[in-house]
Amino acid sequence: MPTSKKELRIEYKNFRKALSFDEIEEKSLAIANQLIQMPIWDKIYYHVFLPIEEHKEVNTEFVLHLLSGKDKEILISKSDFETRKMTHFLLTDNTKIKKNEYNIPEPIDGIEVPSSKVEVVFVPLLAFDIFGNRIGYGKGFYDKFLAECKPETIKIGLSFFEAVNQIDDVFESDIKLDYCVTPEKIYTFI
Repeated sequence: MPTSKKELRIEYKNFRKALSFDEIEEKSLAIANQLIQMPIWDKIYYHVFLPIEEHKEVNTEFVLHLLSGKDKEILISKSDFETRKMTHFLLTDNTKIKKNEYNIPEPIDGIEVPSSKVEVVFVPLLAFDIFGNRIGYGKGFYDKFLAECKPETIKIGLSFFEAVNQIDDVFESDIKLDYCVTPEKIYTFI
């Protein structure tokens, strides 16, 4: 079983490629249904990633419906690939979203909100382990963003697949998840 970030990244990209559109929808809905049970609904500012459909990421549309149904402030980001920084914007009815050159749906502009305001972050990932370590695409955007958040910010990974036993090459700068939610289970790391 692969245990390095590089090997796991390749393996889990292939697992996702094998998923059909229907499986993605079904699993994404199951993840959103798991979230309802979590003790996270007393917060105001929730950061959600918009999925890169071409990478078969978790469809967060169900999470967005959940948040708007609970009258939460929803934040989405724009990524700067030179600085590896994310700028966060309030999602409103007037927000215009456009895919960037990497097919990431992003807000064109809007009301900017600092990372320090974010109370809950739904984190995209390829794989995670039973200790709360995650593997993304390796660009470091989320590690940088999560480091800017307050220590009490709740970090929740969303994954189609269950945890691996251990990721071997974890760095000090890698920020662990507090939870990871799969269609089958809620993992708690705090």
